[in-house]
Amino acid sequence: MRGDRFGVCRSAALPRMPRDQRQRTIVKGIVPRSAARQDRRAIAALLGGALIWGLIWYPYRVLRDGGIDGIAATTISYAVALLFGLLHLRHSPERLSPSWSLLGLALAAGVCNLGYVLATLGGEVMRVLLLFYLAPLWTVALSRILLGERIRTAGALVVALSLSGAAIMLWHPHLGLPLPQDTADWLGLLAGFSFALFNVLSRRAQHLCIEHKVLAAISGVVAIGVVLLLAGIGGRQLATTPALWLLLVLIGGILLLANRIVQFGLERVAANRAIVIMLSELGFAAIAAWLLAGETPTARGWLGGALIVAASLCAAWMETGDALE
Repeated sequence: MRGDRFGVCRSAALPRMPRDQRQRTIVKGIVPRSAARQDRRAIAALLGGALIWGLIWYPYRVLRDGGIDGIAATTISYAVALLFGLLHLRHSPERLSPSWSLLGLALAAGVCNLGYVLATLGGEVMRVLLLFYLAPLWTVALSRILLGERIRTAGALVVALSLSGAAIMLWHPHLGLPLPQDTADWLGLLAGFSFALFNVLSRRAQHLCIEHKVLAAISGVVAIGVVLLLAGIGGRQLATTPALWLLLVLIGGILLLANRIVQFGLERVAANRAIVIMLSELGFAAIAAWLLAGETPTARGWLGGALIVAASLCAAWMETGDALE
């Protein structure tokens, strides 16, 4: 969803210029200044979203060090984002009505975001993020199961690259098998799978507007978080200082802002290009993890990560092929 991460839906359609306007642009061989300016703003919006998602783990670690459990911190911050989102929705002409599609999106988003936050709190940031970016692997499989899409050559290449990268990263020398090493690994994989499930369900729910999908995603995080806390999973300690409460509210506002600016970018940048731009999240996260947490990936991590990034780029190539068909 990563509202949340879920501005990165590949179902966003690009506005099309009238045919005569496109022809005039091609004949002249130039791009109008307003279009070029809008393109730069859209790219800046996507880079801003990638920066936020590459750094969002750090304030949650600050809250953890302040005594607030990860589940409680995630639930409260997303509740703040939900409140802001509902206030914004008051001005929308679209009415929000419950449906099974919204429920599926909410559950997938809740597992994704809670899993991602908890994984980055308990594991190495880059390792978790790279395991999360196995999402294209799950997308190919889920698209086949839920949407009936054929697995073509490019899809098979995505699967091969993703599995190779995961095998290198997860290789357990003592067992001789590629297995997750700890809870953070499992949560990172689960978050990536849930993110892919959200995207596939979102593509199937074309009748829902983006705002309603985002609110469903944020609501899912809050609902699952509350259920876990009521079940005694995670600490219930709340913020004890005004600074921690302010940080929780700030995170909630940033989550909603990240979703809005990513939506702005996705509506104006082709999906395959957007995927490549959003991969900058890995770079931002790597630098932040090195500077703020002293984490440096191993050589095996770099190699496995390179293959996973290659799989994402291959998925972008698949998007290009779909757009041309």
